[in-house]
Formats: sequence, structure tokens, C-alpha cells
Amino acid sequence: MSNATRGIEREINSLQIEEKKLVAEIKKTAKAGNDAATKILARQLIRLRQQITKLQESRSQMRGVATHTQAMHANTAVAGAMKGATKAMASMNKQMEPAKTAKIMQEFQRQSAQMDMTTEMMSDSIDDALDGDEAEEETEELTAQVLDEIGADIATQMSFTPKGKLGAGKARTQNASSSGIDAVDLEARLAALRSG
Repeated sequence: MSNATRGIEREINSLQIEEKKLVAEIKKTAKAGNDAATKILARQLIRLRQQITKLQESRSQMRGVATHTQAMHANTAVAGAMKGATKAMASMNKQMEPAKTAKIMQEFQRQSAQMDMTTEMMSDSIDDALDGDEAEEETEELTAQVLDEIGADIATQMSFTPKGKLGAGKARTQNASSSGIDAVDLEARLAALRSG
């Protein structure tokens, strides 16, 4: 199409050049006073202009056909793409069974909820275990702080604690006097510990 259009355009250009020459020759013969030759040349000019007009119309029609052909080609390409997309969608629809997909989604939701509950239970258990250790550590720290405040050392008190039954006051007095600590003072401290 484009080759034919270019050929028509070349022909139009050559005829327009011929038209200019013919107009110049008509003017020349008219100045010379040759009416018969001027009329003949005028008829040729009219025929030449008609031929140029027909060629221009042909060129316009060729361009219209070319545009139409391009549009048809584009439509064909779109139709081909739609055909391919339709096949792909049909294939996907065959592979995706709605009932099976819904069942898979329900199972996924059930398993996800179960996993969430298990994770929460494990987190609570771990938190409880860690909180117990922390509470025990805090209790020991608080006890040590209280004992420090009253000036008693746990190791010292443990060494004076009777190992068996509470015996006579002699055993307590002997232990206290041998280490240089007053028994009355020690008993006051022990009573303070029991009450606190």
C-alpha cells in the first residue's frame, strides 16, 4: 500500500511540474497572439488538472484503505489476544474447583485458629514460668534487704539455730556465750524475724 501511495505521489508531482510548464507556454502563446494554439494548450491544461485531481482522489482512497487495513490488523491482533485469554481463563476455571477451593480455605482457617490458640497457651505457660522465677527472685531480694536493715546475717543466724528440738535454755546460752553474742539480743532478733 505504501509503495502504491508513493508511486501516485510521484506521478502527481510530475504532473504538477508539467502543469507549471503548460501554464507558462499558454501565457507565451497568448502574448504571441496565437489563439488556436492557446485554446489547444488550455484544453490540455484542463485535462492535466483533471488527471491530477483524480490521482489526488486515488491517493486519498489508498491512504484510507491503508488506515482501514491497519485498523483491521489491530482488530485481528486484539481478537487473537482475546482468544488466548479466553483459553487461559477456561483452563484456570477447569483447574479451580469452587467446592474444593472453599474446603481448602475452611481447613486453612481452622488450622490457623488452632495454631493461634496453641501459641497463646504456650506463651501463657512460658509467662507463668518466668513470672514464678521472677517472683521467687524478688522474694529473696526483699528478704535479704529486710535482713540487712535489721543488721542480721543469715549465715550467722543459721549457725545459732538449734538442729534438733528446742532444748533447754542451756544449749542456746552455751552457743551464744561461746561466740560472744548475748543470748537475749539473739532472742530479740529471732522474735523480730518471726513477727516480720
